[in-house]
Amino acid sequence: MQPQLSPFDGVLLIDKPAGMTSHDVVDRVRRHFGFKKVGHCGTLDPAATGLLILVLERATKLQDRLMSDDKAYEGAMILGVSTDSQDADGAIIAEKPVPPLTAEDIEEVLAKFRGDIQQIPPMVSAVKYRGTPLYKLARKGKTVEREPRLIHIYDLRVLGLELPRITFRVACTKGTYVRTICSDVGDLLGCGAHLHELRRTRSGKFDVNEAHQLQAVVALTREELKPLIIPILKFVGSSAA
Repeated sequence: MQPQLSPFDGVLLIDKPAGMTSHDVVDRVRRHFGFKKVGHCGTLDPAATGLLILVLERATKLQDRLMSDDKAYEGAMILGVSTDSQDADGAIIAEKPVPPLTAEDIEEVLAKFRGDIQQIPPMVSAVKYRGTPLYKLARKGKTVEREPRLIHIYDLRVLGLELPRITFRVACTKGTYVRTICSDVGDLLGCGAHLHELRRTRSGKFDVNEAHQLQAVVALTREELKPLIIPILKFVGSSAA
């Protein structure tokens, strides 16, 4: 006989603030509410904000399924400056003048990224090389050859253009490195680029507008948290729970 489900077996949507790792958010929620199990469905870099899906207690069984969903982001890249991590947290490795690009010039390059593409993961990433995460090798100043990965970009468009800053929207499959897209776009434009800001706006069927601010969540009691939790039965049948 299956144990009865708890009101805490479910999904909690958090709007992650900048400056925290995804694990920091998980740990804070777990400790504050005394949960035994909390997981997240797709890492956001510390500087990134937006939708972070948390799975609580028995809903951690859903982690792999929800993590595999497509994602959407809004962000900003800065042309003319390349960094070793491909984002604003890295050390500057090259600076080049930004040519007088037009919207048409940029669209021509962005079009090359839509659809199925092969993407080489950045050295500063959790992808493993012979059992060791790449970021650990990068910290030692090592660079190794990485196998390209097939990803799919459903949408990549400019939202605002104020050179050297380009704001954009991207919708993509899981495992896509948006900072690598920015770096590669910059290379094709001839001046380099890095990701300056990133916000996850969607993951699967969930939207960041449905998410809750972390500070507000951890100000609640366990009883007050219940209405914010999406029950596990919304995702699986009672026989599968």
